[in-house]
Formats: sequence, structure tokens, C-alpha cells
Amino acid sequence: MLSLLTNYFVLLCLLTVVNADEKKYSDKDNVIVYVNKVGPYSNPQETYHYYSLPVCRPSKIVSKDLTLGEVLSGDRMAHSLYEIKFNEEISNKQLCSLTLNYDEINALRLAIEEFYYFEFVIDDIPLRGFVGQIEETNLFPHKHHIYVYTHHHFDFHLNNNQIIYVNISTKDHPPTSLDDDSLRSLKLEYTYSAKWHQTETIYKDRAKYIANTGFFPETLEIHWLSVINSMVLVFLLMGFVVIILSRILKHDLNRMTDEDDDGSPEEENGWKIIHTDVFRFPAHRELFCSILGVGCQFLSIFTGILLFAVCGMFTVHRHGSLMASGVILYAFTSCVAGYVSGKMYRQLQGEHWTWNIILTSNLFIVPFFLIWSIINTVAWAHGTTQALPYTTVLILAFMWLFVGFPLTVLGGIFGKNWATNFDAPCRTKNIAREIPQVVWYRTSFIRMLVGGFLPFSAISVELYYIFSTFWGREQYMLYGILTIVFLILLSVTACISIALTYFQLAAEDYRWWWQSIITSGSTGLFVFLYAIFFYFNRSKMRGALQTLQFFGYTSIACYVFFLMLGTVGFFSSLRFIRYIYVNIKMD
Repeated sequence: MLSLLTNYFVLLCLLTVVNADEKKYSDKDNVIVYVNKVGPYSNPQETYHYYSLPVCRPSKIVSKDLTLGEVLSGDRMAHSLYEIKFNEEISNKQLCSLTLNYDEINALRLAIEEFYYFEFVIDDIPLRGFVGQIEETNLFPHKHHIYVYTHHHFDFHLNNNQIIYVNISTKDHPPTSLDDDSLRSLKLEYTYSAKWHQTETIYKDRAKYIANTGFFPETLEIHWLSVINSMVLVFLLMGFVVIILSRILKHDLNRMTDEDDDGSPEEENGWKIIHTDVFRFPAHRELFCSILGVGCQFLSIFTGILLFAVCGMFTVHRHGSLMASGVILYAFTSCVAGYVSGKMYRQLQGEHWTWNIILTSNLFIVPFFLIWSIINTVAWAHGTTQALPYTTVLILAFMWLFVGFPLTVLGGIFGKNWATNFDAPCRTKNIAREIPQVVWYRTSFIRMLVGGFLPFSAISVELYYIFSTFWGREQYMLYGILTIVFLILLSVTACISIALTYFQLAAEDYRWWWQSIITSGSTGLFVFLYAIFFYFNRSKMRGALQTLQFFGYTSIACYVFFLMLGTVGFFSSLRFIRYIYVNIKMD
């Protein structure tokens, strides 16, 4: 059973991320027009099925078979009444004659006032346009006129027997007015037309063509100046950290060597005096090792997604491929979480291995499921397409039960059996040393602020573009830059964690284990604060559903930042501490 499910999800992953076959047409072949969704322009994640509006629809609605990624991204494609033949022009052909009652008129009027746009899909190409328009007249008293578009014009751009791009226009015919509030019924005549144009663009370049000629704002431009500025600041920061720490450590080691040669050592202080406590294992080892395991898992996921992206597997006409890849990578990288967690727990001499593996497998999925359940319930109550159907929920649940969880256990078994001794450079005494008081600017809170703010400052520019993509209308295609910024983020986190760990040990505080995770992972807190700023000052989102979705999913993303960067901070600090304590002489 497990083998069959594994093969199925591998196939699903390949179907999601591999380039679709190039579809070729012959003259008079049917060109299927799928209707997808509608929603307010200012609330990107609030979408409804197109047939939720009083529009032309077939007597029996036939839905298109969707991939996992399409369902996760809120697509709900269905066949439409449009009859279009390849390379055949159409002029003012009737789609349907529709008589609206009073409630349907009001529903249509409300959608237009909320600036609803619609989305169709032809040959994996999204087509978007507004349902209607509003004309503002008079400043005082203020009036506005509401019109609904009843004609759709399709412009097809083809290269030989392949469709390269399709555009839809709604303004070729005058719209119908909906101003009369006393209307009890209204008859609408919907029509459409189609025109075909030859283009020199080849099929493999159509993704770029679609991105640059879309309904939403143009694809984000490459912001090299901001990236170069961040790289210069990061390299300077890393250089200062390396130079300062190397000089300080060299001075400390030389002073210790001189004292040993003179035979009259002074009283020890600083990081050397706590050598009998610095490798004292932390409390709550099950949780500690679980954080490291899940953090390594997300590092693997982000690396895999960036590799897929750089290889060109995520394009604007491949619906939901990014989300599906993330879900599938999460399932199959669960072995990484189990292996790292099990290995570290064995090295730290943990005794409750079963509880450690259970905690590792649930550390992310339980908080995510709780938040998602609330959001999905509210979305279901609003009738939006963001509410996942029960079949998709069952697929995701089975994916975790039969792929994710077993791989976590399997990875934990290998990690436990292959783990070596911790092999600390210094022996640990039975009685812990008393920790002296420190001044306020060397407290854990200040270290957390510094350790979180500096990595955040390295990615703050890129965060705007990422938020504008997920919670706005831009199309993000700068995956090469994103890879560079991701490497910068990891490098800055590692350097800052090492520096803060050194200052903590210099203050004779040996409780660096949890502190290295918290100081590095606090970047997630700054990301959340930026999200609050973005929501109120950079976006036009509003409404309870959109607010719940934004802050719910953003909190999950910040939690991922905490797990991932906390793991980077810990392993960087561990490697640094091993290095400095191996290179000193112990009595």
C-alpha cells in the first residue's frame, strides 16, 4: 500500500512540475474555454466560482479535472457555453439570453461595486477582465452609474498550429446599465466574438509573453541595485564579524598560551572558565531536537523549490505548480526531519525516542492544521474557492499518514542507529556553575533583537516583492535573485549567531543551546511585524475573510522562518564552539 501511494505521489509531483506537452491544433478544432473564478480585485485570495454569479451557464455544469496545485491555488475550472473553432473568426455570436430576477440583479450590482474580475482559462492561459464598470458623476451630491459587460471579444495570437496568447476584451460593445433600483427583472443578451492573429513568438517563449501582457500589473522588474546594495552591506557585515572575532580569539588564545608558558596563570575569566559547563546538554531535549529536525526539513524544501524555480518549472500558465511542489516536497523530506532529530536526540543521550519522533512529525503539521481549519471553515462559510473540497483534504491527509509520517519514523530509525557519540571537547562537571549578572545591553532580549533584525534587514527589500506576489497582483519570476537573497539570509544568520554566541560565552553564560535558536529564529518576529505594516500601508485588502487568511498564513510562514533560521543559528554556533574549545589547553 505504501509503495503504491509513494509511486502515485511521485507521478503527481512529476505531472505538476514538468513542462506540459505542447498542444497543437488543426483548423476547425474545438478550442475549449474554461470558466474559473471571480472575486474582488483588492482581495486576491477571496475568490468564488464563476457560476456563483448570475451569468450564462450550461444546463449541466461539467468540471475540469484539476491537479493538486490547481485545487490548492483556488482554481475551480468548468466548461463554458463558448463555441470557438481554431483559426475561425466569430462576430457577435449569441452566447445566451438571460432573464435576471430582483435578487440576481442586486447580486450582480454588488459584484460590480466590489470591482469583481473574472478569470477564464484557454489552453492553460489565464484570461481576466472586469464583470462591469462604475462611472462616478457629480461631487455633491455624489452619484455613480453601474454597468455590466455583456460582450466578450477574444483575440487569439497563434504561431502556425499553436496558441501562443489569448486576450479578452469587454469594451467592444456598450455595457448594459443596472442603475434602476426598481427593476424586478432584466433581460440580458450575452454575445461574443473571436479574432485570430499570427505572431512570431514561439511556443516555448509564451510564458514570458503572457507575463508581460497580462491583466494584472506587469511582472516585477529586476531590482539589481537593491540586491547589490544588500550584498555589499552583507559582505561588509560578515567581514567585520570574521575579522573582529578572529582578532579577539587570537588575542585570547595567545594570552592563554603566554600564561601557560610563564607558569603563573592569572585568574581565568571569560569563555574559557566555563569550559566545564558549555557542553552541558539543554533541557527539553525532545522539543529541542524536533526543532532542529523540522528546521532542516524546511531548509531542504526551500532548496528544492529554488532548484525547481531556477530550472524554469514554475511559470505563469502552469497553475498551482509552486504550491503542489511545496506540499509534495514536505511529504518526501519528512525523512530529513526524522533523521536529524533522531540523530541529535541520540547524541544528547535522550531516553524517550518514541516521543521525540511523534513530536517531530507533529511540530509543524499540528499548528498548521489548526490555523488552516479555522481559515478553511470561514472560507467554506463564505462559499469561496479557497475552501478545499473534502477529496483534496483526504488526499493531503493520506499523504501525511502514508508518506510523511512513515518517512519521519524511518528517518528517525536511521538517525538513531547511525548516530555517533557527541564527543564534546571538554568534560562537563556534575554541578553547574553560577551565572553572573550582566548589564542590560548584554541580556537575552537584546541579543534576540540584534539576531533577528540584522538577517531581516538583508531580506527586507525582497520581502516586499514576495508579499506583493502572494498577497497582490504581481507575477514573481526573479528566482535567481531570490536564490541569492536566500543564501545571503543564511550567511548573515550564521555569522550573527556566532558573534552573539561568543559574546554570551564571554559573559560566562553557558546556556547557549536554546539561546542560539531563539536569537536566530527571532527573524520570524520581524517578518510578522513587516506583514502588519504591509497589510495596512501597502495593500488594499479588507474584510474579515481576507484579514484572517493574511495573518493566519503569515503567522505560519513566520513560524517556518523561526524553525529554519533557528536551526542555522544553532549548527553555526555549535561548529564555532567546538572550534574554539578544541584549540585551548585544558588543565
